[in-house]
Amino acid sequence: MALSKLTLLALLPFFLAAPSLAVSGTGQTTRYWDCCKPSCSWSGKASLKTGPVQSCDKNDNVLANVDTKSACDNGGPAFMCSNESPWAVSDSLAYGYAAVSIAGGTEASWCCACYELTFTSGPVSGKKMIVQATNTGGDLSQNHFDLGMPGGGFGIFNACTPQYGTPSTGWGAQYGGISSRSQCDAFPAALKAGCYWRFDWFQNADNPAVSFKSVACPLAITNKSGCVRSDDTPTGDGTVPTASVITPVSSTSAGMTTPSSGTGTGGATVARYGQCGGSGWTGGTTCEAGSTCQATNQWYSQCL
Repeated sequence: MALSKLTLLALLPFFLAAPSLAVSGTGQTTRYWDCCKPSCSWSGKASLKTGPVQSCDKNDNVLANVDTKSACDNGGPAFMCSNESPWAVSDSLAYGYAAVSIAGGTEASWCCACYELTFTSGPVSGKKMIVQATNTGGDLSQNHFDLGMPGGGFGIFNACTPQYGTPSTGWGAQYGGISSRSQCDAFPAALKAGCYWRFDWFQNADNPAVSFKSVACPLAITNKSGCVRSDDTPTGDGTVPTASVITPVSSTSAGMTTPSSGTGTGGATVARYGQCGGSGWTGGTTCEAGSTCQATNQWYSQCL
């Protein structure tokens, strides 16, 4: 598919400011969401300006102690934060997070680095996604991107049951997860938007192949993860806001058609994938035809 001029212009700064440890190649993707504390959330994994990757308690509040024991390590209190869910930037570009393994590298070179993926197979062929490596895994092969998306399957570990109370078999198959968009309706409010993303923007693609290259991280991604490498200078304006404490939205607001909070005044119609609400938001709140304003968290609502 041909990328729009707007998307190409949005990607240009990331190419110009790519990290010094540049890599590229072809690879594979899978999907997961195990709720475990990400491996790049521990101290000492890489040389960082800020970080490591934030982890959260079971109520989705960011933990101050970066070395808090993982919920996947005999029941520790640290979990993956809900804001590591993916989101659409445009019809042809998305942002998100992934467990990563690149040939010739180690966690020191992967953790908190960003990669631009171009999907080369399946219904998303031609679309692009920029992901930050927040996790790694001994079960990953070379040039492997395990994309984080709620409902993508627990894989080896399951911390979602202690974090959200979901049945151990309640979110689909262990590998691959749920199979229909309607199953997202029963997810915790903080995870619904990321779950719907899989069936909307990602078109329920099943492990599409990719080409990839290192790029500078978008500020919108590092603002959420809290992690910036020493060899990276994030770019962009950080359009998606975050806060030091992440509070899940109520279940009644997940499918909302008005902003979750803020002082938006209506104004011009907001295009699909644009921001339409959130705490402090003063822009438009009316989505274009065919989309509705849905809350990701109390700080950000998006036309989907």
